[in-house]
Amino acid sequence: MTDYEKAVEMWRARKISTDAALAESLNGHSILFAFHSGKIENENITYYDTREIFEHDGVASYTGDLRTLFEIRNAKDASELLLSAFAKRRPFDETLLKEFHYALTKNTYDARRWQLGERPGEYKKHDYVTGREEIGAAPEDVQTELKELVEELKDVPKKNALTAAAYFHAKFENIHPFADGNGRVGRLAMNYYLILYDHPPVIIHEEDRKAYYGALEAWDREQDLEPLKSFLIRQTVKTWEKQIAREKKKNDRDKMQDIKK
Repeated sequence: MTDYEKAVEMWRARKISTDAALAESLNGHSILFAFHSGKIENENITYYDTREIFEHDGVASYTGDLRTLFEIRNAKDASELLLSAFAKRRPFDETLLKEFHYALTKNTYDARRWQLGERPGEYKKHDYVTGREEIGAAPEDVQTELKELVEELKDVPKKNALTAAAYFHAKFENIHPFADGNGRVGRLAMNYYLILYDHPPVIIHEEDRKAYYGALEAWDREQDLEPLKSFLIRQTVKTWEKQIAREKKKNDRDKMQDIKK
């Protein structure tokens, strides 16, 4: 059994059915996810500030940019939204994606975007550069393309959850439906989708961003999903490696006790 398969088996053995059980299983991981996802977009985000806001709802002696502080506080709100959505088994749809976006970007839009009529929780009204020679879907096509995307993701067999999640993330980032915050929304929404399909959520580690961007570009250039899927498998293992190691030690002890009997 591969370490990835062990991570999936370990997660499913928990039989998570409530938001309280999910919160317990994500203890510590929610902070790490928020830190890494935020830092991919904003180098000023620190683990210390993220932990302080998640645990104490504030930071002492903060002297940095206020937008950074809002982004971290928003990540906490978005994490709580994910838990409440899971409790209600909310469908993976446009409405929830917009709510994730609002939670993650409120009070962070710059003056230029605001003057252009852009608002948190609303699809973009103008084109924005998203990558190498890419601007995403045209504003007038965003709603149609996103609706088609979430429809494609319905009724996927549990065994294909990671492939479907990778497909969502690649297409979502390619569509680039919002004026800002698409990466953070895409990563959070992908994890919600995985959790709905009883698959462990994934932290995309900021130190691996080069491989991450390369995997997304493989889809943009050639519609090749394999690099992103392989990347997510590796990140799943990295996310849960401590729990996998702990489980292995427990199994080894149990086997030794059986031998001694």
